[in-house]
Amino acid sequence: MATFLYKLGRLSFRRRHFVALIWVALLTLAGVGAASAPAAGNSSFSIPGTEAQKAFDLLEQRFPGTSADGATARVVFKAPSGEKMTDPGNKATVQDTVKELSDGSEVVRVTDPYQAKAVSKDGTIAYAQVSYKVSGMELDDAAKDALKDSAQDARKAGLTVEIGGDALQAVPHTGSSEVIGIAVAAVVLVITFGSLVAAGLPLLTALIGVGIGVSAITGLASALDLGSTTSTLAMMIGLAVGIDYALFIVSRYRAELAEGREREEAAGRAVGTAGSAVVFAGLTVVIALVGLSVVNIPMLTKMGIAAAGTVAIAVLIALTMIPALLGYAGRKVKPMGEKGKRFGRSKPQDEAAEPARPAKPNLGTRWASFVVRRPLAVLLLGVIGLGAAAVPATSLELGLPDDGSQPTSTTHRRAYDLLSEGFGPGFNGPLMVVVDAKNSDDPKTVFTETGDEIRGLKDVVTVTPAQPNKAGDTATITVIPGSQPSSVTTENLVHGIRDAGADIKADTDATVLVTGSTAMNIDVSEKLNDALVPYLVLVVGLAFLLLIVVFRSILVPLKAALGFLLSVMAALGAVVAVFQWGWLSGLMGVEQTGPVMSMMPIFMVGVVFGLAMDYEVFLVTRMREAYVHGEKPAQAVVTGFRHGARVVTAAAVIMMAVFAGFIGSSESMVKMIGFGLAIAVFFDAFVVRMAIVPAVLALLGRKAWWLPKWLDRALPNVDVEGEGLRTRTDRGDEDRELVRA
Repeated sequence: MATFLYKLGRLSFRRRHFVALIWVALLTLAGVGAASAPAAGNSSFSIPGTEAQKAFDLLEQRFPGTSADGATARVVFKAPSGEKMTDPGNKATVQDTVKELSDGSEVVRVTDPYQAKAVSKDGTIAYAQVSYKVSGMELDDAAKDALKDSAQDARKAGLTVEIGGDALQAVPHTGSSEVIGIAVAAVVLVITFGSLVAAGLPLLTALIGVGIGVSAITGLASALDLGSTTSTLAMMIGLAVGIDYALFIVSRYRAELAEGREREEAAGRAVGTAGSAVVFAGLTVVIALVGLSVVNIPMLTKMGIAAAGTVAIAVLIALTMIPALLGYAGRKVKPMGEKGKRFGRSKPQDEAAEPARPAKPNLGTRWASFVVRRPLAVLLLGVIGLGAAAVPATSLELGLPDDGSQPTSTTHRRAYDLLSEGFGPGFNGPLMVVVDAKNSDDPKTVFTETGDEIRGLKDVVTVTPAQPNKAGDTATITVIPGSQPSSVTTENLVHGIRDAGADIKADTDATVLVTGSTAMNIDVSEKLNDALVPYLVLVVGLAFLLLIVVFRSILVPLKAALGFLLSVMAALGAVVAVFQWGWLSGLMGVEQTGPVMSMMPIFMVGVVFGLAMDYEVFLVTRMREAYVHGEKPAQAVVTGFRHGARVVTAAAVIMMAVFAGFIGSSESMVKMIGFGLAIAVFFDAFVVRMAIVPAVLALLGRKAWWLPKWLDRALPNVDVEGEGLRTRTDRGDEDRELVRA
């Protein structure tokens, strides 16, 4: 591995024009493809195997042309103070609005509030429901403008009008904080390298990699049914790992220059050593992201695969374009430590005979030396601290966001609040019960009995009469719960209806299915919970085997996995504290607290595990390299920190800055992911990898690097430490000395 990458680094350095041309051509091609591709529609949200999805599929078969998955809009009207919606003037305004809305070419139907009895008991609030043929993201701008204009005309007449539903669904924006995150990354790189040129290389290559990845996703979005969140996730992770991978290679290149290597040789050795760590770190991230497919939620699978592709591009760019750009930069990228000479802190040549003062140990060396002296105290402090941070995770409540989680400044949220005020909190999450009585002798009786059975359940406010299809063998029943959609009470009602449906099936051979957005959210949450343990076993197991090959040890990968569990639980605790409990919610821009997004735990497990292994590989391979070359275990820990702590710290700060930039997103899911990943990187990099890892290695001593002999013989030798590369280049140095002699 190291020898191959060494040759690749030197080749990229020599053939830099060709390498740069390839990547620029790929970026141009991806950009042209994205610009010429058809606009992507709304990503379909199908959940194979769930009851809610089966009901949707049945509706498509038995009620053709009803556009069960089409966009909907609820236009909510509120009368001025002291008036009612039944007053003649207000009623005329609403009916004019309904007529105006019905003229749209993509409109299937519009319900009249007065005919559908959609007026609140006190008469102050009413709503009209608009159903469309296509999804919200596929609606023409003209249809959306017509919806907004109709609402505005009603407002001019004196009514309060808000619009809920997904017809006005918009692509989320991240705001200026994303740019601030990149700016912070740039500042950290300048401080780390002390050079604008050296700092600019990781940023440039990361932006090129993300540009290729996101452009490819945009170009394929329509063909592969990719949602807007897919490209956001790819951008988030691609930027973070792209900067980090390039940072490690540039840092190693400067270290090789400081040892007196020629620039081409230094580039080769940097790619051969740090590049090997980049490859395996990238593999762990890719495994974690691709592993999301085991959940069997198409949207999540596509997000994971797209982000994994962007990570793979970041690895390839770091291995090829970084050495090519280093060739272009030439002497503008200085050897490590040369900044000090420039400011006069090194001895002049004529004073070389004087005894040199011992160099002052850097912060990483001093910290590692402290940990090695007090390993047990540091270990206990780190574990107890992360355990305390994880305590809120014990009260974790999961759900999927609805309009109730939107900011109060949006019309969606205001419509949600008006409907709750006029019709009760459960009105925003109606349940659709589908009764398939095709195999029953008397379908009409089955429909009536099903409605009566549901009325007898707790927390049921309204049960509408069954609406059969033309064949008369299938009917829909709408159930309005008494509690809000995201509540545990509503979840219990869904299970109660399904339990009653099992009894009905036993008596009449009719199938009762519960669907609708609320039931779908409940099914998704349960599916994600059920998949968490298998996913964790798969991803951690595969990465554990990979790390055994990298470190040639059993205990080091085991310690890495356990440390990851600590950091991810602490991060989940922080997410619960902010987004569910409301701690620091104002600072984070969280206007509405509530259940944590149901895919957050499994998503954090996947992404955070991959990123955590980045730091494990980068930091511990340096320790392994020192140990293999003859240092004692404790000294190898200090050596690893001396060479790697500064760069790992910079990488973690950069990754935190990039992720934190997405906290400014208007999309609650993106905001939560950005915060969760940023705090997880903080816990993992600075508590687990910087404190717990060296403490455990110091306590284990030589046992940390133990591997059974039979397993040592069976495993492939990937040579991440570059031992073969060291032998090769040292032999080359001896040959050159003989030639000079």
